[in-house]
Amino acid sequence: MKRFHVHMHVDDLPKNIAFYSAMFNQPPARTEADYAKWMLEDPPVNFAISTRGDKPGVDHLGIQVGTAEELAALKDNATRADMALLDEGETTCCYARSDKYWVTDPQGMAWEQFHTLDSIPVFSQAKPAPAQASACCAPQSGCC
Repeated sequence: MKRFHVHMHVDDLPKNIAFYSAMFNQPPARTEADYAKWMLEDPPVNFAISTRGDKPGVDHLGIQVGTAEELAALKDNATRADMALLDEGETTCCYARSDKYWVTDPQGMAWEQFHTLDSIPVFSQAKPAPAQASACCAPQSGCC
């Protein structure tokens, strides 16, 4: 199953948690001091907010998949469409360990395509690879 992903930067986490909890009629599936995430079933959306960005607004969009095979199929589609992609492979971000890659649309919006492998207790862990990322894991504009 694929799930649409939206990550927004916010100035006031508690105020936004209250707003989105009311809007979605459910509390976040995960809450941290700087982060909250709702895993909505109707519509199927992974909606996350954090205080880690430079300014409020949409940080990145994405598609979360349930299997490695679905991720490989999305990656094949991007490759066939000649989209430049940044393949991070297995990495950590947003309190999760994931296999992911990024593409950037013509406007410069980062799109994350990922398969979540596990939950971790910290926002991210150091990675020896040279992948450049913003405060919230999205690649810098123009990276791809």
